[in-house]
Amino acid sequence: MTIRTSDLEKIPVHLAIIMDGNGRWAKRRGMPRIFGHRQGVKTVKDIVTAAREIGIKVLTLYAFSKENWNRPKDEVSTLMDLLYGYLESELEEMLENQISLRAIGEVERLPDRVRKKLFETIERTAHHRGMVLNLAISYGGRQEIARAARILAERCLRGHMDPKEIDERAIANCLYTAGLPDPDLVIRTSGEMRLSNFLLFQCAYSEIYITKTLWPDFSREELLKALYDYQRRERRFGLTSEQIAKRQCTANVF
Repeated sequence: MTIRTSDLEKIPVHLAIIMDGNGRWAKRRGMPRIFGHRQGVKTVKDIVTAAREIGIKVLTLYAFSKENWNRPKDEVSTLMDLLYGYLESELEEMLENQISLRAIGEVERLPDRVRKKLFETIERTAHHRGMVLNLAISYGGRQEIARAARILAERCLRGHMDPKEIDERAIANCLYTAGLPDPDLVIRTSGEMRLSNFLLFQCAYSEIYITKTLWPDFSREELLKALYDYQRRERRFGLTSEQIAKRQCTANVF
């Protein structure tokens, strides 16, 4: 089935993708894992372009988890080189297409030259309003929530906040994603059926789409399939279908 962008009626504001399968893609071809990572970077470029053209406002990519630091040192080093190369090669594209780069996670753990390049790119694109490209680097969802708890605890200890004031909004405002909408749709490639410590707080009501396609093979057409599936879903947020229909009727009246 061929899907065109014009077939889409409802586009997620915030799309998050767990990019998985680079290593398996390379292994199936008798190549080292890094070969898959290099191909995966090419897919990142294609999907960022496609998402911008489709009209997605926020795209979050799970680029490197906190647990990924435990991989072999040579693989981690190569991944850092690929990240540096991506930032260097894509800056002009971001500037030309009004893409604002952000990063979430413990980026202070990145090698100095990579961290410096990341911050430079973020600064140069900060004023853009076309699309937010949000890279999750050295990121872990549980660690993010624990970090938010420490921030709130410190505010309470200093007398700047009453513990009774801590609610969902207060926690959300202390997350790395503060100021961004929660993901409407999470796509995971490679067929794995888990979130892998990704945006655990933010994904409470996200729609999830799993594809067996490995990340290096994930194309614009695969993205459109996921979005087409998303637009056919009914997002109820705990309400009934009747309540949702009533709300929509009321909204249409005004």
